[in-house]
Amino acid sequence: MIVPATLASLAAIGLLCWLLSTLAVFALPAFIGLAAGACAHCTGAGLPGAILVGAVAAAAALAAGRLLMTFVRPTWLKLIVAAAFVTPAAIAGFHATHGIVKPFMPSDAWRMTFSVIGAIAVGFTAFVRVEGMAAAQGPRGRDLAQA
Repeated sequence: MIVPATLASLAAIGLLCWLLSTLAVFALPAFIGLAAGACAHCTGAGLPGAILVGAVAAAAALAAGRLLMTFVRPTWLKLIVAAAFVTPAAIAGFHATHGIVKPFMPSDAWRMTFSVIGAIAVGFTAFVRVEGMAAAQGPRGRDLAQA
C-alpha cells in the first residue's frame, strides 16, 4: 500500500510541476485579475461583480502583453515587457519548488539552492513562452501560417 501511494504522490508532484511551468506565463495576469477583483469586492461590487472585474482585468493584462510583444520594435522594450511577465513566474517557481523540497531537505542551504534552481527553470520556461507569443504572430497580428 505504501509503494502505490508513493508513486501516486510522485506522479502528482510531477503533474503539478508541469502545470506550473505551463501556466507560469499567466502569473502576472492572474495577479492583476485577483487584485482588481479584490478591489472591486472591497468597494461593494459583490462576488459576481468582483469575479467579472477580475476576469476582465486579467484578460486585458494578457492582451496588452501580447500586443506589446507583437508591435513594439526595440529589443530593450520587449525585454522589459518580457521581464514583467517572467518575474512573477520565477517567484511562483521559487515558492513552489521551496514547498516541494521542504519536507525532503533538512538543510536550509540545499533547500534554497533547489528553490533558486526551480525559480530559474520556471522563469526560463516563462521567458521562452512569452517570446513565443510574439513570434507566433506577424507584424499585423495575424498568424504567419495563414500569410
